[in-house]
Amino acid sequence: MGKKKIDPTPPAPQGRGPAPGDAKLVRRETLLLTALVALAVGFFGGVFFGVWRSGDEGGVPRPPAGVPSAPAMAERIRELEAQTAQTPSDVAAWVELGNLYFDTDQPRKAIEAYRRALALNPNNADVWTDLGVMYRKDGNPEEAVRCFDRAMAIDPRHEISRLNKGIVLLHDLRDEAGAIRAWEELLAINPLAAVPGGMTVDRMVQGLKQKSSAKPSG
Repeated sequence: MGKKKIDPTPPAPQGRGPAPGDAKLVRRETLLLTALVALAVGFFGGVFFGVWRSGDEGGVPRPPAGVPSAPAMAERIRELEAQTAQTPSDVAAWVELGNLYFDTDQPRKAIEAYRRALALNPNNADVWTDLGVMYRKDGNPEEAVRCFDRAMAIDPRHEISRLNKGIVLLHDLRDEAGAIRAWEELLAINPLAAVPGGMTVDRMVQGLKQKSSAKPSG
């Protein structure tokens, strides 16, 4: 029997399920459950497609130490809003505030908080990546890609920014060649890179190349 072909085209939505072209982008350093920090949910050839947290290995996220309740998160947001108003030079407070806005699905507020943090410390690749995720959530995929590029310029071995860049290029900007390049750069850093669900980035790249080669020329 021949090898089963990989279809990299997201399936059509079913009922109230996720829309095609969406993908899950997860904040790199979060301690919250993946479900709380998901940017969106999607499928890649019928396989769940996502980005995992820093420290996760083999595409299997480790459980977090604890998940704060919604009221606790809201209270912490109020505390940090007051803290950053009183001490606007507190980088850590801006980052934490941005993270909480991220986790509570407030992308525009997260963007502002991350921007304030990066104005004070522009060399944090993780914050640039989180900012890119929020720009994508806010409907600005081009700016998201620019943020991922900044993260990679700061840390040339930053894996999640490369994976996220490929997701946005493929699903939002319809740039298959760009997505392939982003993921091939990731594979040069980590040949075993995979997404939750077990599909390797290498298989996704091969699937895209297979799809491109099957398109009629001219």
